[in-house]
Amino acid sequence: MPGVFKMTEIVGTSNKSFADAAQQAVKRASKTLRDLRWFEVTDMRGAISEGQIFEFQVTLKVGFQLEE
Repeated sequence: MPGVFKMTEIVGTSNKSFADAAQQAVKRASKTLRDLRWFEVTDMRGAISEGQIFEFQVTLKVGFQLEE
């Protein structure tokens, strides 16, 4: 995989799970960033209300190849 790559940080959210939050983040990023190659989860957190988790949040670094 020779070439030059860039990494950027994004945050995904979901009311279902951490995995769904990550999937939603990658799905949305792929609409704007071409040639996504990998991701790295750097942080996981959530929001609580009335003793219940109501939002999962995942911070991801995503890598993509720069165009020639």
